[in-house]
Amino acid sequence: MIDDGTLRYRFAVCHNPDQEQRDRVVRAATVTQLERIIADTDALPAGEREERACRLHEKLALRKWLRLTASGKLRIDQAKLHEDERYDGKFLLRTSDPTLSAEGVALGYKQLLEAERGWRDMKSTLDLRPVFHRKEERIRAHVLLCWLGLLLIRLAETGTGETWRNIRHEMDRMHLVTRRSEAGEIAERAVTTAGQRILTALGIAEPPRYSAFRPATS
Repeated sequence: MIDDGTLRYRFAVCHNPDQEQRDRVVRAATVTQLERIIADTDALPAGEREERACRLHEKLALRKWLRLTASGKLRIDQAKLHEDERYDGKFLLRTSDPTLSAEGVALGYKQLLEAERGWRDMKSTLDLRPVFHRKEERIRAHVLLCWLGLLLIRLAETGTGETWRNIRHEMDRMHLVTRRSEAGEIAERAVTTAGQRILTALGIAEPPRYSAFRPATS
């Protein structure tokens, strides 16, 4: 494309193998569900078949693969399935920078996604706003602490291959309780679960199982 004869747009077709697999799995599950719904419709009266078709058309994920024959029967649209398979894991990017390679365009797009995700995490997970400070140094300290928190989240996700939501869910299950008896009290930590592999993945020593021994005073 050319804009007023000066600005040229370049397009890059990208392919993500992981997304291709996800697209294939999601489509297969959706088609299987649709096949189960329309399996007995040939024996239904025309009015009931039409009613079921209307209900299916209300569901965007299902109506995409639904086809009505000339006689009003419900079928899977095989042509649309084959057409959709061609686009599995593929997406189109546009840039006006003539110096970027196709790989550079894709990398810049991924970095943009990460930057946007970082801002979402800063505003939601880390509660960057609202800021209840008046002095500039306190505002700067607040932002810096949130940034350090985001950095720790990314390090944990990169080291474990898990999302922060899953990591936090597993680590929330680790508790420290205090047991008291006539001999005194002791702090006991819950047993580490297999899901709490963030510790070993990040090279963090597992906390001691027992701590804070306080013998009873006579």
